[in-house]
Amino acid sequence: MRSKGAVKFFAIALALVCIFQLSFTFIANQWDKKADRYAKGNIDMKRRYLDSAGRKPIMNIGLRKYNYMDVKERALNLGLDLRGGMHVTMEVAMNELIQKLSNNNDDPGFLKALGDAKNIQRTSQRNYIDIFYDEFKKDKPGQRLASYFATLENKAGADGISASSTDGQVLTFLRVQAKSALDRTFNIIRTRIDKFGVTQPNITLDENTGRIVVELPGADDPTRVRKYLQGSAKLEFYQTYTFAELSQQLVDADRTLMLTQEATKAGRTASDSFLKAQRDSTAHVDKIMASKDPKDSAERVKLAAIKQAPKDQPLIKLLVHQKLTEDMAKSPVMGYVELKDTGKINKYLAMDIVKSSFPSDAKFAWQNKPIGEGGQVLELIALRTTGIPEDPAILGGEVIIDARKDVNPQSNSYEVSMQMNTEGAREWSKITRDNINKFIAIVLDNQVYSAPRVNGEIPGGRSQITGNFTANDAGDLANILKAGKLPVRLDIIEEAVVGPSLGAEAIQSGLYSLLAGLVLIIVFMAIYYNRSGWVANLALLINLFFILGVLTSLNAALTLPGIAGIVLTLATAVDANVLIYERIRDELLEGKNMKLAISEGFRQAMSSILDANIVSLLLGIILLTFGSGPIYGFAVILVIGILTSLFSSILITRLIFDWLLEKDSKIDFGNNFLLRNINFDFVGRRRTFYIISGITIVIGIVSLMTRGLNYGVDFEGGSSYVVQFDKPVKTGDVRNLLTKPFNNSAPEVKTFGSDSKIDITTDYLADQGAAASEKLKNIIINELKPLGKVEIISEQRVGATIANDIKTSALSTVGFALLMIFVYMIIRFKHWQFALGATVALAHDILFVLTFFSLLKDVLPFSLDVDQAIIAALLTIAGYSMNDTVVVFDRIREYLNNNKKAPMAATINEAINKTLSRTVITSFTIFVVVLVLFIFGGQIIKGFAFAMLIGIIVGTYSSIFVATPIVVDFQPRTKEIPATV
Repeated sequence: MRSKGAVKFFAIALALVCIFQLSFTFIANQWDKKADRYAKGNIDMKRRYLDSAGRKPIMNIGLRKYNYMDVKERALNLGLDLRGGMHVTMEVAMNELIQKLSNNNDDPGFLKALGDAKNIQRTSQRNYIDIFYDEFKKDKPGQRLASYFATLENKAGADGISASSTDGQVLTFLRVQAKSALDRTFNIIRTRIDKFGVTQPNITLDENTGRIVVELPGADDPTRVRKYLQGSAKLEFYQTYTFAELSQQLVDADRTLMLTQEATKAGRTASDSFLKAQRDSTAHVDKIMASKDPKDSAERVKLAAIKQAPKDQPLIKLLVHQKLTEDMAKSPVMGYVELKDTGKINKYLAMDIVKSSFPSDAKFAWQNKPIGEGGQVLELIALRTTGIPEDPAILGGEVIIDARKDVNPQSNSYEVSMQMNTEGAREWSKITRDNINKFIAIVLDNQVYSAPRVNGEIPGGRSQITGNFTANDAGDLANILKAGKLPVRLDIIEEAVVGPSLGAEAIQSGLYSLLAGLVLIIVFMAIYYNRSGWVANLALLINLFFILGVLTSLNAALTLPGIAGIVLTLATAVDANVLIYERIRDELLEGKNMKLAISEGFRQAMSSILDANIVSLLLGIILLTFGSGPIYGFAVILVIGILTSLFSSILITRLIFDWLLEKDSKIDFGNNFLLRNINFDFVGRRRTFYIISGITIVIGIVSLMTRGLNYGVDFEGGSSYVVQFDKPVKTGDVRNLLTKPFNNSAPEVKTFGSDSKIDITTDYLADQGAAASEKLKNIIINELKPLGKVEIISEQRVGATIANDIKTSALSTVGFALLMIFVYMIIRFKHWQFALGATVALAHDILFVLTFFSLLKDVLPFSLDVDQAIIAALLTIAGYSMNDTVVVFDRIREYLNNNKKAPMAATINEAINKTLSRTVITSFTIFVVVLVLFIFGGQIIKGFAFAMLIGIIVGTYSSIFVATPIVVDFQPRTKEIPATV
């Protein structure tokens, strides 16, 4: 073996990286267990324990120290289906954005074009603006876009438009504005998610469709999530108080709070304690004010009052002031508070007895970004309102028409330039004139993003905000400022909630299937190949280690389909070792010594292994490109697994064999020879199998046309709920109780693993927004009370828009996959007959699986809904079938090259018979592993596993009895199959 050193170096390097990455998962799990033992089931205690861990290092690697949050962020990321949480897909209302850019033009033809474009977008992958333009030309022929969009606000800036702008220029303007609005919306949502309080959230943006996908692990309150994500971003400008101006009031509030707490403990009334607090506070301040130290100004006296406050005071002790300087006294920062204490501060400041200590126009807000080491401290800012409850800010963000990131040429630092409209410029000029040397706070959603000092009057509405900005900080702030101009509505078009109990069940079932499948593979390889089987098993374990390490390194989520992908990857990884071992056995039977047999076995098996895995890799890449949800999670594992399997199955095993040969150790490939002396006439019997396949396909087509398929919610739209009862119930009773409330439309009701767990699917209110989900949940809980205690442990809602897109994406994925495989087979085997045979076999396999799903859809005791997971299964079946077909074709090509004068039928029969042992072993191994997945993998993945079981059987059959006969029958009658190299 060449380049042993390079292989060893890469293997060691990859192993070290995987150990490093997986160590975070190990440490995080250890601390989670400590927190569970400490809390004893109390969620709040567990959270406080982990918050404490989040502030101090728990893991040191070199010079880098990691706290709990750092470790948790780098741990293996589990998908929502394994740990519970909420998945939300939101769509930006681009039609409203375009209408707002037209200054809310109410021309009927214009509005019709907007509405038609919105309807077309439901089933289209095109950009909304392009669709709108097409509809605009239909509804308003001869009209120019500029007549609707050349408003005063749209003329501003370098990219502005005028009445003379062409349609192309206006479209460019609209696209820029749409992208900017989408980016700003995404930025706001991302900021909110960071504040939501979940670990390892995930948020992605699809610019073409204007959709934002959010995953919140651990989130179990859908109503709160919807309000949090869909709330409008409110930008405001406030005057501020200084620390010195409120320091006395802070002392009063703190003493009032302290004495109130003492009074409560002693049983006195709050009013008594309040009066006592006022007297004590006044006496305390008077005493300090009487200080004869000439250095004490009135301002410094107030600061001293804060510094000398007793440490047991509830409010002041949480406001950390290490160095009270005069500059800080003049700033609006009231204190620096640890994240864990912000809830207490909020609670105190909301109390009436505390609020009464401060001026009525005072308001407190937190800065948006933590500061300090590890980002564990927030500044508390004192705002001065107008005193008008309906309009507390001195200026609203709607006046901002442009904002951008700039670089100050003098200081070479980043700053933000903003431009206001005419009214805003006038107000801004007055505000800055009246607040020279004071601070103006820029507040978004009650969080302070910046509080710059005003150095002078700013006329014209253009000004700069300076600060210690990075490039990203300045860009984000510019986006936040612009958010006031175009607040874009977000519609939730898909959501899914997985309860913690269902997630824990999924983890357990997934791990059982993974371990059981792994054990079965190890036992079979050890029995069938003896000592060499243990070499393959070692490579298999290394492969599993590499998969998990790489998955963690990429911060990709491990999902239940992902676990299925691991199980399948481990099974198919064995195929490479089976191919190699069977080749080595052939060489040993020819009398070659062990060293030469091993070398030749690896060399001759390489072509088949690479061809088969390249096809699977192509499928994986296609799934990654077009897939979403469970398809994407499965594809991530598939691609990682193919690459690590090739490395471990070929290179690692070769290193081990070379080491054994150098040590002169005994190497044994077993004495069990399965199907070695078979001589079946596959070519001669091909018409029999054509008839068998033809009859089945006809039955399938008839069934698909008459019975059809059960489509999942993600293909049809609607809502699905998994409901847990405290005792077994009948599906008929559930259906009857819900039919009338669901507008006399009977829902689909199925058991979900047990008689006490029911899956309810309905299209009732499918065309309504997020409010429909709460209404449906209330109906289910209230109407099913007669059957016992009811708990909704999982829910999924998919709007018609995204359902159409998922269906389109799935069909595109399957079609593109078949096309890519056809092209690859032509390139690899040089003749279109091979490509045709492989592609027809794939279509044959997919149709067979769909036939069974149609025939058995209402017969089996588990769901056979066709959804995204089943599409992933169909493509995996295609990959397996191709793997098998390529191996058979590879051996046919080899035999044809070596026996150019032999009869074609005899040569092909010999090639198939020679590969039959490998085909049966691999198929058997994968079938048993998937059977374990079907038994232990849980209800969620049963349909996927069932499709795989059928696909493995049919894929093995079609590789031999469909693909190869087609190659034979489509050759010219006058000559044999041409040999290829």
